[in-house]
Parts: sequence; structure tokens; C-alpha cells
Amino acid sequence: MRTLGADGPAVSDLGLGCMGMSDLYGPADEAESIATIHAALDAGVTLLDTGDFYGMGHNELLIRRALEGRSRDEVTISVKFGAQRDPDGGWLGYDGRPAAVKTSLAYTLRRLGTDHVDVYRMARVDPQVPVEETVGAIAEEVAKGHVRHIGLSEAGAATIRRAHAVHPISDVQIEYSLLSRGVEREILPVCRELGIAVTAYGVLSRGLLSGHWSKDRPLDPGDFRAHSPRFAGDNLARNLELAEALRALAEDKGATAAQLAIAWVLAQGDDIVPLVGARRRERLAEALGALKVRLTGEDLARIEAAVPHDAAAGERYGAAQMAMLDSER
Repeated sequence: MRTLGADGPAVSDLGLGCMGMSDLYGPADEAESIATIHAALDAGVTLLDTGDFYGMGHNELLIRRALEGRSRDEVTISVKFGAQRDPDGGWLGYDGRPAAVKTSLAYTLRRLGTDHVDVYRMARVDPQVPVEETVGAIAEEVAKGHVRHIGLSEAGAATIRRAHAVHPISDVQIEYSLLSRGVEREILPVCRELGIAVTAYGVLSRGLLSGHWSKDRPLDPGDFRAHSPRFAGDNLARNLELAEALRALAEDKGATAAQLAIAWVLAQGDDIVPLVGARRRERLAEALGALKVRLTGEDLARIEAAVPHDAAAGERYGAAQMAMLDSER
């Protein structure tokens, strides 16, 4: 178990990111998704991460179905809100106004069939609304019992300080992997100074480090990786070279590439909780195997040599999405 922040909830070493069960990674099997959530809970995973805009509410409804007949207290549900989308799935920006915060929460509680969200966070910082107002609105819902803890997502160091001054922040959710290490410059040090945890998504770099990707893999038009710089042309070729170097090291450890990539994130500190985006039970089982991988100082040095800092080719998002990241400013 790890703790999200100084006063946050205790959660399992790994969390389950549920986004791909409803959106952005192409078609998913709903029955298998629910079975995967059940398998995660049965294996001791207690943290489920979702967003109200994943499948426009579908993901929250899916989690509700998966939790039927189970104790609400056995799971920590983390919800992102604020992303504005059109009927075709396009991205329209983010809304952090207090009224929007409370309206989003009301819909989330109804879809999840619960009276509280364990961790509630804006999906991206709204540049048009001071973060103090957004966090202040969530704090009012904490006081009412509708929210237990407040998180942030893809927030920069200065924004984290401002938000934490309004109400204690449990964790900052941000992409962190061997191919995405920008968090190490300022954000992680500030979080540690303030006693804030990190929930790391994209720990397999959207599948690049999984050991299951190939340059010829077809992508569904609804899979956002079809438009991701890291999955395009020469960038993909370079990133797969890095993945192959990691796979070779994993074999020496008797692990898979995915397990080594997850174990590396786990080894960066007890205040970091990786989120694995498994959509099928076999991928979940593989990810959980990372908990048995113990990395020595020599192992970490070899991994660093094989996949150096800033070795990834291409930005982690397209230009329009990168411009929305407070963490990249």
C-alpha cells in the first residue's frame, strides 16, 4: 500500500486506469473490461482512475456496473472532470468555473451510483479560471462530504503551490515513464516538498514500452495513438529501438518489458503510484507481475543507459494538446 499525500487515502501499489475501456484506444470489450476490473479488485488493487469525459460518461457507468454487489469502501475512485468535447469526440477546451465543477460532480455521483468521490481533480488546468477558484469549489464539496480528497492533473510547479495553499492536495496525476521524465525537473521536487503524491499514468508510454508493439500494427481511427507524434514514422522506429533495449534487459531479469517499465516507475519512490491501463485480464496479470521485480542500483543504471533521459523521439501529445498542458509551460 502507498499513501496519496500527507493526509490522503492509502491505496494499492498499482492503480487501474480505466480510460481505454471506454475511449481513445479503439474498440474495447465491455464484458472483458468488467472482468478485468473484478480481477484487479480480487488481486488487491484498490485504486480505480476514470474521467467523466471517457466515453462521455460511459466509463463511470462501466465502473458502477463492475462495483455492483461489492463494498464501496474497498475501492478508491479517482475522477477527472472539466474536459469539454463535441458529439464527434473532438476537444473543445476545459471548464474550471465553480458552477461547472459542481455540476460535473453531480453528474458523476449519479453515474457512479455513490454519494462521494474519493479523489476529484480537474483533467487539465483551465487557463481562463484561477486555480484557486476551481480548487476552492471542490473544497466546498469536501466540506459537504461529496468529495474526500482533492487532486490535480498535469499541473505545473507554480500551479501546484497555489492550489495547495487553498486546500491540501493529495496527488498530482501526470505522465511519467522511461520515455516521459519531464516531471523530474520541477514538479516532482515541489510535490515532495509539499507532501503530495504522484499518480503516474502512461507508464508504458501508451504501449510503446509494453513489448507488444510493432511498427506494422494497424490503428483504429478512434485510437488517439494514430495521431500521436511518438507513434509516427521515424519517431516510432526510434522509440521501438528503445523498447527493444528495455526488453533485452527485462529478459536478463526474468521479466517482461512491461514489467520492467512499471517496476522502474515504482522504484522512483514510495510516493509514486503507477496507473496501468490494462483492458484485458492477461495484460492486468502481466502488469501485477511488476510488483515481484526488484531492481538493484546496478539494474537502474543499466536501464538508464539503455533508455537515457530525454531519449524519446517526438512529443507525448500533438501540438494542440501540448498547448493545454500547464505542466509543460
